[in-house]
Amino acid sequence: MKRRTGAKAVAIAAAGALLLSACSTSTTGGDGEEGGSSLTVGTTDKVVALDPAGAYDNGSSLVEQQVYPFILAYKPGTADLNPSIAESAVFSEPTKYEVKLKEGLKYANGNELTSSDVKFSFERQLKIQDPNGPSSLLGGLKSVETPDEQTVVFNLKRENDQTWPGVLASAAGPIVDEDVFEADKITENQAIVDGKAFAGPYTIEGFKFNELLTYKANKDYEGFIDPAKTETVQMKYFSDANNMKLEVQEGKIDVAWRSLSATDIEDLGTKDDLKVHKGPGGEIRYIVFNMDTMPFGAKTDDADEKKSLAVRQAMADSVDRQAIASQVYKDTFTPLYSHVPEGLPGADEPLKSEYGDGQGAPDVDKAKKALKDAGVKTPVKLNLQYNPDHYGPSSGDEYALVKDQLDKTGLFKVNLQSTEWVQYNKDRTADSYPMYQLGWFPDYSDADNYLVPFFYDTDETPSFLANHYRDKTMNKELNAQSSIADEGERADALKKIQGQLSEELPTLPLLQGNQIAVSGKDVKGVDDTLDPAFQFRLALLSK
Repeated sequence: MKRRTGAKAVAIAAAGALLLSACSTSTTGGDGEEGGSSLTVGTTDKVVALDPAGAYDNGSSLVEQQVYPFILAYKPGTADLNPSIAESAVFSEPTKYEVKLKEGLKYANGNELTSSDVKFSFERQLKIQDPNGPSSLLGGLKSVETPDEQTVVFNLKRENDQTWPGVLASAAGPIVDEDVFEADKITENQAIVDGKAFAGPYTIEGFKFNELLTYKANKDYEGFIDPAKTETVQMKYFSDANNMKLEVQEGKIDVAWRSLSATDIEDLGTKDDLKVHKGPGGEIRYIVFNMDTMPFGAKTDDADEKKSLAVRQAMADSVDRQAIASQVYKDTFTPLYSHVPEGLPGADEPLKSEYGDGQGAPDVDKAKKALKDAGVKTPVKLNLQYNPDHYGPSSGDEYALVKDQLDKTGLFKVNLQSTEWVQYNKDRTADSYPMYQLGWFPDYSDADNYLVPFFYDTDETPSFLANHYRDKTMNKELNAQSSIADEGERADALKKIQGQLSEELPTLPLLQGNQIAVSGKDVKGVDDTLDPAFQFRLALLSK
C-alpha cells in the first residue's frame, strides 16, 4: 500500500483540456480575468461512466481528459507525445517500456499518486474487461512491474511496439486512485466525485448525470498541458440539439460542441454575433454487422457463411456514400472507402475499387449478382438500428437515406429502428442488433487505432465491437504490424490488412467527417484554443 500524506489531459486530453482552459469573457457572466473566468460549453455527447474502465466513448473521454492524469500527453496541434506525469518514458528493452514518474504527485483528495496507482489502473482494466470499456487497447500488455514508488515497467507482448506510447495517452491510459476505485468492478460515479479522485487540469465540483457537470481548475496539476486559465467550466448536456442551437444563439451558453446538424451549422454561420469553428477530422461512421445474428449469421436458424458474406457485399455495392455526405451533411463529411480514414500513413481505399461501380458509386446489378451467386432469395429483410442522439440529430436523416437506398434496389427490405445512446451502448454488445450504426474518434494518431480495437479479438482481449468477428490470420497480422519500424514496410502491412477487411466486411465504412463548434464572438481564447486543437482533437479522440 502507498504512503499517504493526506485524507482519504491530456491531450487526447490536450485538445479537450485546451478547449476548457481557454481564458474567456463568458456570455454567461464570467469576469474575463485569467484564473477567474468562467465558460459554459454545451454538448449532446452523453457520459456513459466516469470510471475509465467502463466507458469508451467521446462524451466520457472528454471528461476523462479534464480530470485524470496520464503518463504521456500530446502537444496541442500535433501528434507529438510528451511525458506528462512522467519524468521519462522509454523502451529499456525491446519488450520493456520503463516509466519514471514525477515526485510529489497527488490527487485532489491529498492521496499520493505513485507507481502502485499506475499498476492498479492497468490491471483493473484487464480484470474488469467491461464491454463498454477500452480494455481492447491493452492487448499488447503482458504485465506491469513496480520496482519502486516512482518506477513502472510495462512488459509488452510485442517487441518495439510502435503503438504503446499512444495507448498510454488513450482512453485506456487514465491513472486512477486505488484508494477510491474498485479493483474488480466499475466504481459508481458519485463515489468517484465524492472521493475527489482527480489529478488532471480540472476537478469535478458538481455532477448531475448527463445534465450538468461543473469543473474547477486544479491548482495542483502537474501534467504536461498548461494549467487551466478558466477557473470554472460548466458542461451542459442537451438531449435535443435544437435546444443547444437555441441557447448558443441566445447567449445562454458560450460554446456549442457536438453535435449540431449541418443545416443548423449553416444557419448559425450567418449570425453576426456567432462564429463557426471548423477543423479536419478523424471521425468515421460505419455499420457494424453482428456475425452471429445478421441474416444467415452463425447463430441464426438458416446460418450460411457464404450467404451472410453476400448480404454484406451487396449492401456495400448498393450504398451511395456521396449522396449521404452531400444531402445529409452538406459535405462536412466525405465518403469513406476503407476501414482506415484518408490521411493516415498506410491508409488505402480498397472498397472503392472492389464494390459498386469501381469508382465509388453504387451498382445495383453487381449487388444483385452477389446475392444470386450465393443463392440468396430477395428481398432480404434487414433489421438495422441507429442512435438518434450520440452522433447528432442528422443520424435520423442519414439512416433514413441508407434505408431508402437499400429499399430502392428491390434486393432489401429494411426495418429501421432507433434507441437512445445509454441503452444503445449496452444493447449493441448484448447481441440485440443484427446490424447497427457506430462512429469512432481515434485514441491516437495511427492506423492501428482504427483496426486493433475493432478486429483483434481473442478470449483474453475481446474486441470493442463484440460482433463475433474473429480471424486468426487477422489477429496475427494486426500483432505483427505494430512492431514494424520501417514506415514503408509497415504501410504495406496495413494495406494488406485493409484488403482482407474489405473482402470480409465485418463492418461497412460509410463516412469520414470534420469537427465543428459554434461560439459567441466575445468568448476570448476560443479561436486560440479550438482552431489549433481541432486537427489534434479529431485525429486523436476516442468514440
